[in-house]
Amino acid sequence: MKINDFLCEQWMTEYETEAIYNMTDTSFQALSLQELLSMEEGFPQDLILDYGEITGKKALKQEILKLYQTGNEENIVCFPGALNANQHVMDALLQAGDHVIAFVPGYQQFYDYPLSLGCEVTCLSFHEEQDWKFSMDEVKESIRKNTKMIVLASPSNPTGTMLTKQEWQQLIELCAKNAIYILCDEVYRGLDIEKTISVSDLYEFGISTSSLSKIFSLPGLRLGWVKAAPFIIDQLVIRRDYTMISTGPLLDHLGWIALKNKEKILERNRAILKANQMTLKSWLQENKEFSVVLNEFSPVVFLKYNMDIPSAALCTQVLKEKGIFFVPGTCFGREYHVRLGLGRDPKQFENGLKLFAKWSKEALKKTYFS
Repeated sequence: MKINDFLCEQWMTEYETEAIYNMTDTSFQALSLQELLSMEEGFPQDLILDYGEITGKKALKQEILKLYQTGNEENIVCFPGALNANQHVMDALLQAGDHVIAFVPGYQQFYDYPLSLGCEVTCLSFHEEQDWKFSMDEVKESIRKNTKMIVLASPSNPTGTMLTKQEWQQLIELCAKNAIYILCDEVYRGLDIEKTISVSDLYEFGISTSSLSKIFSLPGLRLGWVKAAPFIIDQLVIRRDYTMISTGPLLDHLGWIALKNKEKILERNRAILKANQMTLKSWLQENKEFSVVLNEFSPVVFLKYNMDIPSAALCTQVLKEKGIFFVPGTCFGREYHVRLGLGRDPKQFENGLKLFAKWSKEALKKTYFS
């Protein structure tokens, strides 16, 4: 079955290299290989570059498990990024005719990939007037006899929505009656593990995916994983034998270094996020035509603007004139918003916001937006 164009990723591919101020990337400022290797003495020069441990290096899995409250090595399998992990979960557990519930504005993979598998998909709304929360009543009303999976992220992209423990319990109660899977992309989870809950710690049919790309500043490493019950992991292992075999000893070892030193990385990134949130709050006070719902632990927010300028036009023009790069709200099905990332260099972030405010005031006077 034909798959739809992935609007956000295609926008990033087409325009990102033109950016002077990248205001939309949702990863924290990337680490260099030198910075990563300096965290651990004695990189093994005799590392054998064979297939390695097929489902992921044992020592790496042990470090991954420290991000969760429950589980053992049988609950983990590694993938080249969370995107690939999500795909494998859906490929393994869904089939044509199954019903899937997802949420918008959200990451397009969560609803369009199941469509490409022949699934029926219901997209429910994150409600901006309710701080980008969704309605449990709407979920309950949308569940059918053939509902197989609910797919979401927490914190979410682009809204930053994060479920509380009570909300997780309510959602799980709705799903447990019919053994409905909950697939949660948790790539933004973990800046404060105690306050950011994983569905795989709460629910037998909860499936958590994550990676080193976002809060661990290593998007170029392309290392992710799934945490789930062993009966789910077994199905994924069978599927990945056809598609990837292993992540390999080099990536596994580098990932092990990162997670073994995660507090160094997270301390750095918590400081970046705090600085950028403070800058954004101050900027919003001075620029009343913009508003946002902030989540303390999310590096991604959906910035709303009160100007009669289509988001794609705004993004292309501000990039052309000032080198300021955003993903437009239309890539997530919501107009008059842009995705704003809070994980970049604080000085660059501050300068980019100031320049954007100045440009927006000037742009309203120009005829190409009339």
